[in-house]
Amino acid sequence: MSFDVPDDRRYLESHEWTTTDAEAVRIGITEFAQDELGDVVFVELPAVGDEIHAEEAFGVVESIKAVSDLYAPVSGEVTAVNDALFDQPELVNDDPFGDGWMLEVDPRDDDLESLLSAAEYREQIA
Repeated sequence: MSFDVPDDRRYLESHEWTTTDAEAVRIGITEFAQDELGDVVFVELPAVGDEIHAEEAFGVVESIKAVSDLYAPVSGEVTAVNDALFDQPELVNDDPFGDGWMLEVDPRDDDLESLLSAAEYREQIA
């Protein structure tokens, strides 16, 4: 099966993505990750104002198959949370790169270049 891997993002080996805008970065999980999880039934996310730290768990996604930690691709302050996921966690399955986004973060001086490129992530999930 072929999975969508947008070129305008960077990726963690643990299947989280981040946009690479200079301002706040948006974080979510990949199409591959949501497919592996199955139907998402619950998402636990930090609150606006919380600090998250690169490569550390920031939340949990629960599906009918498993409970998985979510890992931060960058460090920074959470500036927005996708509140729609609390009532509609299935958005993660339906549109993982769009309406299923999870957080926006004001990044610290993290180097987004250290994350996997789309091509490198495609190789990982092949």
